[in-house]
Amino acid sequence: MFVFAVLALTAMTMAEDLGIEKILQNGSNRFTARMFNEVVKVKENEKKSVVLSAFSVLTPLAQLALASEGPSHDELLNAIGFPDDNTTTAVFSLIDEKDNSIKGVMLKKASKVYIRLDYKIHEEFAKVSKSVFHSEIANIDFSDNEKAAKEINVWVEDQTNYRIKNLVDSNSINYRTVAMLVNALYFKGAWKYPFTALSTRSQDFYVTKTETVTVSMMYNTMYCSYGYSNKLRSKFLELQYDGDQASLLIVLPHDVEYIGSLIEQLKDTNVLEEETKGMHEVEVDVSLPKFKIETTTNLKDILEKMNVTKIFGEEAKLIKLLETDKKLYISNAVQKAFIEVNEEGAEAAAANVFEISYPDSIDIPQTYEFVADHPFVFYLKAHNNILFNGVYYGS
Repeated sequence: MFVFAVLALTAMTMAEDLGIEKILQNGSNRFTARMFNEVVKVKENEKKSVVLSAFSVLTPLAQLALASEGPSHDELLNAIGFPDDNTTTAVFSLIDEKDNSIKGVMLKKASKVYIRLDYKIHEEFAKVSKSVFHSEIANIDFSDNEKAAKEINVWVEDQTNYRIKNLVDSNSINYRTVAMLVNALYFKGAWKYPFTALSTRSQDFYVTKTETVTVSMMYNTMYCSYGYSNKLRSKFLELQYDGDQASLLIVLPHDVEYIGSLIEQLKDTNVLEEETKGMHEVEVDVSLPKFKIETTTNLKDILEKMNVTKIFGEEAKLIKLLETDKKLYISNAVQKAFIEVNEEGAEAAAANVFEISYPDSIDIPQTYEFVADHPFVFYLKAHNNILFNGVYYGS
């Protein structure tokens, strides 16, 4: 499988490369929309701000697809939107190539597979993990659960500029734990047109029509992409980072109470792309809160709601992961994500752990003003791929 994938990649034409890029974008956007909707539904009644990185979850799911066979393999590929294993390896090779070429921002990815001391990783899985996902592979003593958790957590902190801490709970490691797939994504970018800290001041943010919280509101007048959609009843603002290859897109509903309906509409993976096509580069008076969000997501619960169920039970068939006759399954999966937006730019990070065990249309207005003083949805993008997204409720 590994040799075939390499040969397929070296023989690609430009047209094939563009086709792979479209598969990546379509699969990633669809997965992001579905995961975002499920995560936000969990937090909806709390009116709590959320950040997540569905994009970073694609890596462990793709690895698990390549390590499995049968219904669990097909279910994983369907979830991430890739037709077969060769396409999967081609997509992730392309991701690596594109991310290495991005200008003006820091974008760092890392992946590691931890294997219990008395187990051995499957040779073919080790090859594809190293060559396609650039995963490190290390043996670890899971019998000392606190020491093992600390070792993994220190690695995650190092990969995320210490923004993601305590990803792995030592209590989740037990005598049945045989492997952990861990990955991290880190972004840091400076605005193309920075805000001025002296202009930032306290302002009311309307969580509802009658409930407000105080936020630090940034102000600037700048040239940026701007537009609005009658269908979504929302304004759009896209702020570029240095290098013009990464941006923060904000979708602000006209009505403070419309955020729930907006999120529901964004389940359609095509609606955002279609409705933002008519954005124009104009001068805009921008009012945007400084914000910092941290979110822990139980990926096992969310993925099961997205119909990814077989890897968590008897049908997992992860037979290409380790050299063992024991049946393996995913017992736990967690993501921690972080984003901070301030006058200088944005910093964002996410890390995931998958624990493997054995069972027992646009009409531009005359005045260009964008005042984000009520709940909005945001997307941090690079090369048109959504790396992080979330919803901000002022807290």
